Amino acid sequence: MVLTREPAIAPARRRSRWRPVLVLGAVLLVLVGLRIATSGGTVSLTNAVQDFVTLSLSVVIESLPFVILGVLISTVVQLWVPDRWFFAILPRNGVLRRGVLSLLGVLLPVCECGNVPLARGLVVRGLSVPEAMTFLLAAPILNPITIVTTVQAFGWGDGIVVWRILGGFLIANFVGWLLTRHPHPDAMLTPDFQAACAAHAHDADDRTHRLSRGARMVTAEMSAVLPALFVGSALAGLIQVAISREVLVGLGGDPVLSVLALMALAFVVAMCSNVDAFFVLSLGSTFSPGAIVAFLVFGPMIDVKMLALMRTTFTARTLLIVTGVVALFVAALGLGLNLAR
Repeated sequence: MVLTREPAIAPARRRSRWRPVLVLGAVLLVLVGLRIATSGGTVSLTNAVQDFVTLSLSVVIESLPFVILGVLISTVVQLWVPDRWFFAILPRNGVLRRGVLSLLGVLLPVCECGNVPLARGLVVRGLSVPEAMTFLLAAPILNPITIVTTVQAFGWGDGIVVWRILGGFLIANFVGWLLTRHPHPDAMLTPDFQAACAAHAHDADDRTHRLSRGARMVTAEMSAVLPALFVGSALAGLIQVAISREVLVGLGGDPVLSVLALMALAFVVAMCSNVDAFFVLSLGSTFSPGAIVAFLVFGPMIDVKMLALMRTTFTARTLLIVTGVVALFVAALGLGLNLAR
C-alpha cells in the first residue's frame, strides 16, 4: 500500500459517513414527535430522552476540543515535520520502537479522542498498524494531564497510580506485539482508509501550497471522525439510559464482579481520560483498588465512543480482537490486585 500525507475521501464516502448521524437524528425526531403527539402538543420530553440528550451532549462537549486538537496536530505532523526528524527518534528494533511510540503520549496532552486522528496521520506518514495501535492504547494513559489528575485523586497509596501507568504501558505494547503476528498488517485497515492513503500518491513529495493542502486535510479528517464521535456519544448516552448505574455499583463488594462491573461502567460512560480519575474517586469507598485500576486502564483504551472513532481506520474484526485482548488482560490485572490484598 502506498502511503501519502494527505487523505482524500470521495464525496460518496463522505455522504456515507454522515448517514448514521442522519438516521440517528431521524430516530430522535420521531421520538420527540411521538411525545408531542401524545402530550396534546406540549413539548415535554420524558426523563429518559432528557437523560439521553444530556449524557450524549456531555460526551460530545468533553471530547470535541481534543478531537479538533488531534486533527490539527495530525495535519502539522504530516505537512511540516520532515521525515528525517520524525523517524530519526524511533529505534529500528520493533519492541523498542513501539515502546517509544507508547511514550509519545507524555509529550501530547491529548485524550483518547484526539489521538485517533493523530494516529491516522502517523499511519499515512509510514507507521505500521501495530505501531499506531500501540500509540493509541498507551498515549491516553501516559498523557501527563491524566497522570497528574490521577495522583491528585488517589495519591500514591494503594498503588493505583503506578498500576494504571504500568498496566497501560504493558498491555498496549503486548497488543502491538500481537498485531505484528498478522501476516498482512495493512488488511487491518478499512478499505476507505486504505483508499485514502493510496490516493494522490504524486503529492507525497510535494510541499507547495501547504496551507491549502492543510485546510483540505483538516476538512477531510473532520468529516471522517466527527460523525463517528457523534454516533459513539449517542451510543454512550443510550447505554447509560438503558443500564442502571445502581446495578453496577451493587456489585462492588465482590472481588471478581467488581472488576467486571467497573470495566463495563468505563465502557459505557466513555469519559475522557483527563478527568476519569475524579469520576471514579466517588466509588472508591464501594469498589476495591483492583476494580478502580481496571476502570482507569480499560476506559481510556476501549469504550463505546473510542471504538466508533477507531472504526474509521480499523476493521471490525481487528477491533474485536483488540477489545477482547485488552479486556482479558485488564480483568486479570484488576483481579490480581484484589487477590494480592
